[in-house]
Parts: sequence; structure tokens; C-alpha cells
Amino acid sequence: MRNRKILVALLPLVLFLLSPAVTAKEKKKKEVPRGTPVLWKAPVNIERRNLILGPGGAAMKPDLRKITFIEEEKGGYSTKYRIRDGSGRVWVAKIGKEAQSETAAVRLLWAAGYETEVNYLIPRLTIPGRGTFENVRLEARSTSEKRLDEWKWDQNPFVGRTEFDGLKVMMMLLSNWDIKDSNNVILLRQEGGRNILRYVISDLGATFGKTGSLPLVWRITRSRNSPEDYENAKFIDGVDGRFVNFRYGGKKREVFKDVPVERARWLGNLLGRLRDNQIKDAFRAANYSPEEVDILSESVRGRIVELINLPR
Repeated sequence: MRNRKILVALLPLVLFLLSPAVTAKEKKKKEVPRGTPVLWKAPVNIERRNLILGPGGAAMKPDLRKITFIEEEKGGYSTKYRIRDGSGRVWVAKIGKEAQSETAAVRLLWAAGYETEVNYLIPRLTIPGRGTFENVRLEARSTSEKRLDEWKWDQNPFVGRTEFDGLKVMMMLLSNWDIKDSNNVILLRQEGGRNILRYVISDLGATFGKTGSLPLVWRITRSRNSPEDYENAKFIDGVDGRFVNFRYGGKKREVFKDVPVERARWLGNLLGRLRDNQIKDAFRAANYSPEEVDILSESVRGRIVELINLPR
């Protein structure tokens, strides 16, 4: 009885101590301002898009004559450092296995018209005070854009639209098993005095391997940046009524159970306009070996053909 009285007496104090922490956590969430949300724009002259340079083109290429270390970026699978290049631009350098796969994935998404980050793969980079690394992905941190909160796969302005279902299919085509809201970001940009809200997938490193298929063991059977696994992984199991059954064992499996056949075919026809050399360029830009470029580009082309040939 006495212990119960003590607990009752202490309860208001406990609630008081906890309330600032909850408030601080709520403050971390960045409010999304009003603006025009953008996920996809119909690509102009898709057959001429330069997949070596990607969304940043030649104008955004990093100046490697001088690299300055700023700080280490916390969180995620890969080691990341924030750096400044010779022109003063700020980049996030991703080190490790995901650097190549993310560089290629961004280029294929951008080729299809989806909003992406700007990145480049540097085959060898020395970061003062941290060391020299092979295959470093540099992702731009533009002063003209503000990084807002994450966006959710099951609640966003594009749910139910063709381009959003197309994005789901792109994730399957890339074998991206790390589908989670925290890998998404809204980027705020000013264009002509208007707020443009770019809906971007900010982490695409867990791609071009296999997603695993059995729910109980997918965590130990999945892989990233493995051309051989990607080549041998099954893409589509078939069609169930009007929906496509993808072979997928990654996170948020429920998101990919309702993609209509016609929307999957829409994306296939869009990607089908890419030339073989363009697809190869996406992997050349990521510094894959010639043999790996052939494996990956032929596998991507094979998946595109599967989409185009889905039964009507």
C-alpha cells in the first residue's frame, strides 16, 4: 500500500520530466510549407539523356582539386562524410558497397523522369584527415534547396496516380529492398516565386542485388550491389487478375501488392525508349567493370522487356 502511494505521488513528477523530451522530439519534425508537389515529369528526348553525367550534367561536376573535410554524417549502412570541393560546393561522400549501386540507380530513375538527388561516382578520392577511398559517391547539398521532412509511401499527394505506381515498379526493377519512409525526403526549391516540393528517394544504395523472397529469411538472403545476384534474381512471378505479382521479399511488401498491369506496362514502354548504350552508361558512370556493365545492363533490359510484354 505504501509503495502504491509513493508511485502515485511521483507520477506527476515523472510526467513533467518526460514532457520536455516529447516536445523536443516533436520539434525535430520539419513542417512542410505549401507548394506544388512534384514526383515525376515526362522526360523530354529520353533517347538523348546523358546517363554518364546524370541529373547534375557537366555543370554540377565536383571540383576535385581541393577537398575539405567538414564532418562525419551519422546514420545509415554506409560511412558518410560531408565535404567541400574546390568550388565551394558541399557534398556528402558515401563510402563502401552502396556507392556504385546508388549512382546507377539515380541515373535510371532520372532517365525515366523521376525527381532525384544529384550525384557522381569518384573512382578514387582522398579526404584529408580520413583517408583515400575507392568508388566514392558524392551527393550534392545545394544551397538553393532546403531539405524538409521525409515523405511516406502510404500517404503522399501521388497515391493512386500512374507515376506513383511507376515509381513502385522502378523499385522492383532496381531490386531495392530497403523501402522505408526515412529513406525519402522532400526538397524545397523556389522557381518563379513559387514553392516547388520535390519528392525524392534519398537512399538507393540497397539496389542491384537480390531482395530475398521468403519473409522469414529475406534478411540473410538479400544482397546489394551484386551483379551476379541481380542477373539471377526473378523479377515477376506473374499476373493476378489486374495486378502484377513481383518477386519481392524486402521491406514494406504491402506497398507493391496493388500495382495494376497497365501501369507497370506504362513504365516498361517509357524505359523501353532508352538505347542500350544509355543503360550501359548508367553503370559506366558508377565505375563498374566492363563485364559487370554487360551483366547489369542486359538484366535491366530483360526486366524492361518483361514489363512491356505483360499480358493485357
